[in-house]
Amino acid sequence: MKNKIKLLRKNRGLRQEDIAVLLNVSRQTIVAIENDKYNPTLELAMKMARLLDTTVEELFILE
Repeated sequence: MKNKIKLLRKNRGLRQEDIAVLLNVSRQTIVAIENDKYNPTLELAMKMARLLDTTVEELFILE
């Protein structure tokens, strides 16, 4: 599953560490999600979407 997390994060001037702290996860988790190595739980996906002011459907692209 592809995602737009890195693009949206950078557009908001956030670093991986910033988003990790705000979501209470490790920076490594954010790296893995951005690099399509890990699919987040539904709860984390919803929190990410809210933080990045978008929807889960817009954040993740099902291939």
